Amino acid sequence: MTSNKQSNAVRAVLALLSSTSCIIAAAPALAQQSPQQGEALEEIIVTAQRREENLQKVAVAATALSGEGLTEKGVTRVDELQTVAPSLTVTDAGWTQNVNIRGIGLASRSPIVPNGIATYVDGIFQPPIVTTNSFYDLATVEVLRGPQGTSVGSNSIGGAIFINSRNPSFSGVEGYIEGSVGTYDARGAEGAVNLPLSETLAIRGAGKWRKRDSFYDDLGPLNNQPGRLDEVAGRFGALWRPSDAFQALFKLEAASKDSGGYAYRPSPATPYAGYRTSDIRDVDYDSPTRNDERAIQMSLELRYELGSGIILRSLSGYQNKRIFNLYDSDATNAARYSPADAALLAVSTRDQFVRERVWTQEFNIISPTDQTLSWIVGGYYQRNRIDADTEDLSNGFPTDILFDTDNITTGVFGKVTYQLSPSLALDVGARYSHFSTTPGGGVFIGRGIPIFPPTGLQVADFSGEHKDGRMTGKVSLNWTPDENNLIYAFVARGYKPGGFNSMVSEFDPETVIDYEIGWKATLMGGAVRTQLGAFYYDYKNFQFDVLNTATAQAAPTNLTGATVKGIEAQIQARVSGFTFDAGVAYVDSELGDVTFVDTRAYARAFPGITPAVQCAPGLPSDPPNCIDYTPFIRTTGGGQNLYSPKWTYNLGARYDLWVGDVKITPSVSYAYVGPQWTYIGYSPISDRLPSRGVLGARLGIEKGNLLVEAYGTNLTDDEFVTGQYNNNEFYGAPREYGVRVRYDF
Repeated sequence: MTSNKQSNAVRAVLALLSSTSCIIAAAPALAQQSPQQGEALEEIIVTAQRREENLQKVAVAATALSGEGLTEKGVTRVDELQTVAPSLTVTDAGWTQNVNIRGIGLASRSPIVPNGIATYVDGIFQPPIVTTNSFYDLATVEVLRGPQGTSVGSNSIGGAIFINSRNPSFSGVEGYIEGSVGTYDARGAEGAVNLPLSETLAIRGAGKWRKRDSFYDDLGPLNNQPGRLDEVAGRFGALWRPSDAFQALFKLEAASKDSGGYAYRPSPATPYAGYRTSDIRDVDYDSPTRNDERAIQMSLELRYELGSGIILRSLSGYQNKRIFNLYDSDATNAARYSPADAALLAVSTRDQFVRERVWTQEFNIISPTDQTLSWIVGGYYQRNRIDADTEDLSNGFPTDILFDTDNITTGVFGKVTYQLSPSLALDVGARYSHFSTTPGGGVFIGRGIPIFPPTGLQVADFSGEHKDGRMTGKVSLNWTPDENNLIYAFVARGYKPGGFNSMVSEFDPETVIDYEIGWKATLMGGAVRTQLGAFYYDYKNFQFDVLNTATAQAAPTNLTGATVKGIEAQIQARVSGFTFDAGVAYVDSELGDVTFVDTRAYARAFPGITPAVQCAPGLPSDPPNCIDYTPFIRTTGGGQNLYSPKWTYNLGARYDLWVGDVKITPSVSYAYVGPQWTYIGYSPISDRLPSRGVLGARLGIEKGNLLVEAYGTNLTDDEFVTGQYNNNEFYGAPREYGVRVRYDF
């Protein structure tokens, strides 16, 4: 069935591309191309390595788009980047998202497991919560694939994402205002204004508001509206440049989002699968739902250029993110069923609060690049303060999980580029990162029940300390036979810290060694750009949540290693008003042998029963006192790495028609993400996300500074799963239509 949907979608893309080709062929007879429109593609400048560099000249596998390019493709959030960047997958997992590149990143939902894909907003590292806010007024987004052990460090074992908002400028008063309406009563407004207040001070303000009804109907008695959207965000920036040598850039951003809770149904082959609704757009809750997110971020960048051209740079950041969730954990409505069935449907809820504050500081000394030897050195400090309070209630029995921790990450790094000859350069980068965590809290059961202590009986203690550190880096040989070609080969090492579960349980860091080759070419006078690469990973100490039978808690554990190898290709082209881009990745991965307790099999056998400690030898299961987990122990090996589809690809095409001074731009896009595993049980029913293909189209009419654009997303109205959380699954958005109007000034 999925294959047929994919084939239908591909045929639809080909038909639309064919139609576009016909328009191109007829265009000279119907319209004339604007003389202002050039053929060469705009250069993409990336800043992830602390310099402004042409992407085609950098030995890194990456996808980068300008803010305008993101808008043209309808990319409005981090998860939608997977529609334009090969090898990137973003799957829903409740209060966080699993972001993976080439199958490596984050597979655990524990707050003590750090990101494996480092995401930065204006150079400030982002924790994994509150990451679904909408984009607005962006300069660029850069998706770097593979470990970024030199410039980023410990949280980038799989890659890094850099989101850069537009800076204030001295170029004059300018900005934009935009409004939109769409299906599901979608409404939105955004805008920005840049004001040079003097020759030395410029400010920029930007904001966004979005509101939309839910895609789902709650059939339960409480009329929840999970999945709706009410979002507002604003950003202020100030640039002070008193001289050519010094500048200070300050940014402040605040965001708030209310979605009414998460929308999901029980997954197949899970305890409540027989009670899930027949339509993915219907949910059936007997408990209230909530999802409120709040975030604030501040940053200050100072830059001073010495007379020698050496730049001194400081970047300071602070952010405070909070999330409030209330779940109907079993996603079922017990009152709807017979007394016999209702007895099996435990009324399960989860009330959750998570707060993370992050302080960061980085210093850099950056040499000029117009010499045989160029270099960058730097130091980094990051403190994460995490507080989490979760109450699970199952048939009136409470389990409280209280967690707090201070994480400190420090690093020193440097990179040297030596020009061996006019066409051959050697890059050597190294970084030492140190990580320490001092967690506290524990698991308490029975709070408020007379036979237990007033605050509950503590069954797990999180107090302790963990420290680790690793050397990471990269050695690259870069050959530029001419100004239009770059051929490179490198070896890079990445690392993700370990952590502390309890006084008797820790987990080690993940590491990966990446062997990679690549070729970037600029052809036809800049009208065509290509990127081609191949990689091989030696990946060790995969971190995943596994049930600890001694504490009855799922805890991050090092399971095994993996090999990951693949190829990636991208192309962008512009010919006679026609713009085309495509990206494709093939990733082949294999995990080693794993022995574990299959908690999904346990949940099917004991629906609604909270895990308990392992029973003494010879004693049968006696929940909630103890469970005999022997029937649920599995050994598996040779499966794909989790969240690692073999194939991902994306296609996009647009054509600019000029009728007088009016530009008409039809465009079409298609993105495919192959099937991926979510759990090491490898059940094809409950542990696998099917493939999906999403087709979109837009039609813009632009005259002068005014743009009117109609858009459609998921045009085939494909129904697909976007992720899992415990025994429930999430779904992608249905077909949507809308119109947006934008005026630039």
